[in-house]
Amino acid sequence: MLKRFLFSLLFILASAWQGAYALEIMLPLVYEDGADISGWLMSEKLDGVRGYWDGRQLVSKNGKPFRPPPSFTSNFPDFAVEGEIWGGRGAFDKTAGTVLMQEAHDGWLELRFAIFDVPAAKGGFEERLRVAATWFEQHPSAYAFVIEHLPVKNSAHLQQELQRIEKLGGEGIMLRRPGSPYSTGRSRDILKVKSYSDMEAVVIAHLAGKGKNKGTMGSLLVELPGSRIRFKIGTGFSDPMRENPPPVGSLITFKHYGFYESGIPKFPSFLRIRQEL
Repeated sequence: MLKRFLFSLLFILASAWQGAYALEIMLPLVYEDGADISGWLMSEKLDGVRGYWDGRQLVSKNGKPFRPPPSFTSNFPDFAVEGEIWGGRGAFDKTAGTVLMQEAHDGWLELRFAIFDVPAAKGGFEERLRVAATWFEQHPSAYAFVIEHLPVKNSAHLQQELQRIEKLGGEGIMLRRPGSPYSTGRSRDILKVKSYSDMEAVVIAHLAGKGKNKGTMGSLLVELPGSRIRFKIGTGFSDPMRENPPPVGSLITFKHYGFYESGIPKFPSFLRIRQEL
């Protein structure tokens, strides 16, 4: 599909953005079965683009400025908040295409900024998030909301909620330790929960399709970065994506379910072209 092809071009253009600065932000670790998360707070993991409102402008996790129209951020606070620029479940491609545009446009008005932390606020996680909630109660915005978090009873409750979200087309769950401080880098106070794992690979070649995929891309030959492990990914592609596959040399994200002894991921399936925003 032309849209997918344009994403790869926009990815190249995005690398040319000027004035970017690396942000020191809090990042999650992956939840491991058996971990005691009773009493932790959970929310749906929104499949969008990470955003950081610094009190004046909206930037990516890598510090690259976004260009939303003024109406999108008109009621945003004068302090920093972190969140996910989100267009709904299953809408990552549309969201990424919107935020990569170099000029403000009305496509932003179909998105919302889902806030999950206030980095510079005092206190633990709940206190920080309450600062954002209070602001938006006093300054309502059609384009921002504070993500609701619910307490986890036990691991069974977590898995039940994960299955519910995945059936709705959601990606997974984020866990936050109650009362935890804001810290930069990977933190044990924030965990990502999904029924599968995902990672990146470099596209080495396009392999021709057979049968119903004859005349289009059948699978990608990819390589894990920093290794010589190569394998094929043949599922997860839409028909338009098979007509305009990710360019050779591009970085893609795929999901898998563990590894074989050879180091090759089990049951790999394409998710998206990796966008360094």
